[in-house]
Amino acid sequence: MSGSALYETFARAPLAFDHGEGTWLVTDKGERYLDFAGGIAVNSLGHSHPHLVAALTGQAAKLWHVSNLYEIPEQRRLGERLVEATFADKVFFTNSGAEALECAIKTARRYQFVKGNPERFRIITFEGAFHGRTLATIAAGGQYKYLEGFGPKVEGFDQVAFDDIDAAEKAITPETAAILIEPVQGEGGIRPVPTQSLKRLRQLCDKHGLLLIFDEVQCGIGRTGKLFAHEWAGVTPDLMAIAKGIGGGFPMGACLATDDAATGMTAGVHGTTFGGNPLAMAVGNAVLDVVLADGFLEDVQRKALLLKQGLAAVADEFPEIIEGIRGTGLMLGLKCVMPNNKVNMALRDQHLLAVPAGDNVIRLLPPLTVTDEEIGEALKRIRSGAKGLTDAIAAEAAK
Repeated sequence: MSGSALYETFARAPLAFDHGEGTWLVTDKGERYLDFAGGIAVNSLGHSHPHLVAALTGQAAKLWHVSNLYEIPEQRRLGERLVEATFADKVFFTNSGAEALECAIKTARRYQFVKGNPERFRIITFEGAFHGRTLATIAAGGQYKYLEGFGPKVEGFDQVAFDDIDAAEKAITPETAAILIEPVQGEGGIRPVPTQSLKRLRQLCDKHGLLLIFDEVQCGIGRTGKLFAHEWAGVTPDLMAIAKGIGGGFPMGACLATDDAATGMTAGVHGTTFGGNPLAMAVGNAVLDVVLADGFLEDVQRKALLLKQGLAAVADEFPEIIEGIRGTGLMLGLKCVMPNNKVNMALRDQHLLAVPAGDNVIRLLPPLTVTDEEIGEALKRIRSGAKGLTDAIAAEAAK
């Protein structure tokens, strides 16, 4: 869409999709693509899921927006369900993951303020992180490519190397308020944080009076086979930002907090116009209906193993293309040998959609509802793409 009325901030593929059916997307020309990108982990239940469609259209026929000046029953219900299913006692609904992170950052700073420590506002983060595109969240992520040209970096974020817990401990000062981390880095290249590291971070926070914030915007809502990725480590945060999968494609996010962490968030100190609107709440509740159903997450774990084992076999067959497989659940990455954009193009040529990430990785983020047959078809297409690249390398070498 170069030259159109839109900002040219996206390097868009020359594809326009007309509709979706489960794990499949259909272009305006009628071509079918197997969607293992999932809107970047957003379409947790695939495209046009009947339960989500019914929830959204049913609510749309009744009420769209009334603002948070009034009671919103479905908001209260979704908040109570998230509290029941997690560590949290309180929930604040947003429109996006970046807004959920902004809320978490403000909550942590406000917590220290009302506890009599207004000097404690700094947050320790980790290299490779991605926390959003607002001025505060690009500062938290710390990546130069997102910071360049936007003026002075927002003050208050101290970054250390990925999984360097010793460095995190040394970075704690009398001004530190919290530690922020993704249990599994998504944009950073599908890098899970080891269980022991998360446990040490919890211990550091408890020792120094800090809040532990988890960013589960990408790895939450069943993506790893548990409702939230941190459950695998048996470590609970004080605050957590979620989005993407909880809306199943509808824009929404949330900041979850313990009662203690939310102490400072009293009437008037934070707000939102659209966050928690009736449409989003109807869809969020519908997503939980499916994800929390008996056996659903166990089936995600089973399918994840099937996919990971198949990918490992492809990597063994084409070591000149794929160096290895990383990740957990249905949040997997192909660590590439050649540039990942070339591998991604080869997969797209096979009508398989995936997502590039940092560290030369290709992300595979299929809907949690993907079938065994679709996993088999995806593996077939990945193998064909890898073979095409291998053949091209051989042909070039023979010249």
